[in-house]
Amino acid sequence: MRFTCIARKLGLLCLALLTSLAFAADPKITTNEFNLDTELPGVKIYVRNKHLASQTKFTGDKVVLFVHGATYPSETAFDINLPGGSWMEYVAQLGYDAYLVDVRGYGLSTRPASMSQPSSANPPFATTADAIKDIGTAVDFIRQRRGVAKINLVGWSWGTTTTAGYTTQNNDKINKLVLYAPLWIVKAPPPVAGSGAYRTVQKDSARSRGIRGIPDAKVEEISPSAWFEQWWSSNMVSDAEGAKQTPAVVRAPNGVIKDLGEYWMNNKPTYDPADIRVPVMLIIAEWDQDTPLYMAQELFPKIVNSPEKKHVILGEGTHAIVLEKNRTKLMQEVQTFLDGKK
Repeated sequence: MRFTCIARKLGLLCLALLTSLAFAADPKITTNEFNLDTELPGVKIYVRNKHLASQTKFTGDKVVLFVHGATYPSETAFDINLPGGSWMEYVAQLGYDAYLVDVRGYGLSTRPASMSQPSSANPPFATTADAIKDIGTAVDFIRQRRGVAKINLVGWSWGTTTTAGYTTQNNDKINKLVLYAPLWIVKAPPPVAGSGAYRTVQKDSARSRGIRGIPDAKVEEISPSAWFEQWWSSNMVSDAEGAKQTPAVVRAPNGVIKDLGEYWMNNKPTYDPADIRVPVMLIIAEWDQDTPLYMAQELFPKIVNSPEKKHVILGEGTHAIVLEKNRTKLMQEVQTFLDGKK
């Protein structure tokens, strides 16, 4: 009996020791934040960086910049600690230097005074052209900071038009390009609408849009309510003024709405896919209603000058698979491409 108790105590001690060692061995991540000047006085863009604390030198193929879509900022997609972990921290733990950027008017970048006024009082801003400028500012900052010629780009939704547009103008600065849920010619009314300088999104409408395409019986399995609540809270942090309204809202610039109407709904792409001359990946989930499968399928054959291109369709996911049950599959597929693995 005494031997059993001692063995049991030793076992618990060993387990505690191993657990302690495991935590000690877990790589520490360093986070840096920057506010970069733009061409407009007083307007700055927010950039976040994560990397292993033990690593400060990187080659360009190990540097990646994430860019958000039309409505929500980068941090609530790419650096949110849902099950499976933050995507930024996932790549950082693999030895990458990970960055995200918020285009002007989004997230933690400068919110112009027009966003505190009635939307109808001012015209749309933060167009695709503006976003490309902001991506360029972030890319050049990162290249100079790390002393590299090229970096990788990952864009989501509208962010695929801004990152692809930037790449067509700056192939010499990009190593690989990932287009997650790529936007192409719009054949039906888009899921976002609004007039004036900006639009607002309430919690219920955000939830309704986020689960479109998921079979009713699978909604809670694919997109758990608790995960949505965590994500919505993160958006409230990124838009403190919107969070104070009743009901609380996320505010988003309407430059993208302007461009959808002028270009994408009129069969006028804002960039030429033939001008992409770097390896490119298109990745989308099967239930995506915002950028349906036909968009990627039409875009893919137009990318004729890339030295390598890949098209991946993920099962059981929507436009927001990055926030859903199968989010790690997205992260792993993109990582395989960035790492150059087959």
